[in-house]
Amino acid sequence: MKNYKFKYEMYKALQLAIPEIYKEAAEAADEIGIPKEERGKFGLTGAISGCHGIPHKEVREALEKTSTQIIPNSVLDEELRYVVKSYYGDEYDALAVNTCEAALWVSFDTLATPPMCGRGDNYRARYIIPYEKHLHHHGGYGRPFPGRYKDIFADRGNTAGELGFYGKRQNNLDMIIAKLVGADYSCHGIKYHPAVQLTGVDAEASAKRIRKIAKQHATLLTAIASLGYDTPGYGYKEKAADGAPLLQKLLGDVAADFNVPYIVDNAWGVPFIGTDIRKTGADVILYSMDKAAGSVTAGLIIGKEEALVQLRRALGTHGDRWGTGTSHGKAAYVTIDPGKEGLVGVIAALKVLLEHPERVTKPIDELYQIVVEEFGKIDPKIRKDFSFAKSYNSGAVEINYEASWQEGGNCIPIFSIEDMYSGTNIFQTGTSKMGIIPTIAYDGNIFISPGLGTTDLDGNLIEEKMRWAVKGMVKLIEIVCRKIGII
Repeated sequence: MKNYKFKYEMYKALQLAIPEIYKEAAEAADEIGIPKEERGKFGLTGAISGCHGIPHKEVREALEKTSTQIIPNSVLDEELRYVVKSYYGDEYDALAVNTCEAALWVSFDTLATPPMCGRGDNYRARYIIPYEKHLHHHGGYGRPFPGRYKDIFADRGNTAGELGFYGKRQNNLDMIIAKLVGADYSCHGIKYHPAVQLTGVDAEASAKRIRKIAKQHATLLTAIASLGYDTPGYGYKEKAADGAPLLQKLLGDVAADFNVPYIVDNAWGVPFIGTDIRKTGADVILYSMDKAAGSVTAGLIIGKEEALVQLRRALGTHGDRWGTGTSHGKAAYVTIDPGKEGLVGVIAALKVLLEHPERVTKPIDELYQIVVEEFGKIDPKIRKDFSFAKSYNSGAVEINYEASWQEGGNCIPIFSIEDMYSGTNIFQTGTSKMGIIPTIAYDGNIFISPGLGTTDLDGNLIEEKMRWAVKGMVKLIEIVCRKIGII
């Protein structure tokens, strides 16, 4: 930040330079060699809800085959349970819903909120969540505590107020935000907000802090929640001896000791291949099956049987009240029924992941190599500021540059998640000017994955297109850094 006395001055200069950055980004597409007819038809990830990748070929075939067949949904519910149990064991169960956000909603409402029935005043309940990325998803179901965080989600999402993220808050449920030890929450961005930087998280010290908070709120505590990701940029660099993210494992211990469920949001995750619920001690782990798992749009809940009994009851799939083994009927959460197509797609995708895990791992190995090669060509002045991590859990490669703000770094601009929602995250909007559909890129962290026009119909990586996308990201970073005088 040599040319500016204060950070906000640098971001103000960037805001003024946006038209010039966009112009250079558009011109860079020609320099990279992206054909005009290909622009807007491929991107940096196939795992964003607003623009899905193509499902596995087996999923497409299953949908075609079953579209003209008469199959009771309860039969598909049972097949899903069988597939999941065959991998995780009989003590685990599964339930499909229409989206991962629906999975979060029913999990918190069923497992964490206080009962609404009964005489007298209702009691309040609280769940603890680390102050981590994507907090508005798994952290959106309670009123923030302490009060300093009461407006934390105000600038996130397309809609504000009760009809936005605030409208997810459950009845009499509070959400206790716990800062992680070793994390950096300094402010960054054109839309200037705290940026959650997590590569320095100390798992044991953070779990110790959360255990202390749990003791303070023990009489109200009903759940612990966190993400299920596995990379340094999400705070899960440290691993236990069995390979599980250490912080998640320790949070599972805290939840068990206080006899409350541990709810894990692994939306951008892959069942069977990624984070293993058996190792972390989670009670439920939730997936967005259309992100990295190759399914049609659907959510999936995998969890311990004790928890799944309640969740299945909430969906009306646990059996009829007059006594049957299974059902697919009306209950409190019939609004998030996945339907026949969702069930068929999830089952087919899970079978692919069981039988052909290389469909996920091989493209990631190849993408990682492309990322290392292309970022190896970035301007030498800033090359050392980047680190890379491979995530089979998310079917992605993480590019992190938090180090650029540490001693000796070059202070590469960090865009807040509020920038992402306001359209001022140049590392996203700039790739669009190149004809490259953006990825998740904020708080000094960039996630790239195959699947959006960068794989063929069999799931194989198309190297040329994937390389165009990564080259575009590299070029855009250079353009932005040049505008503020870093290079």
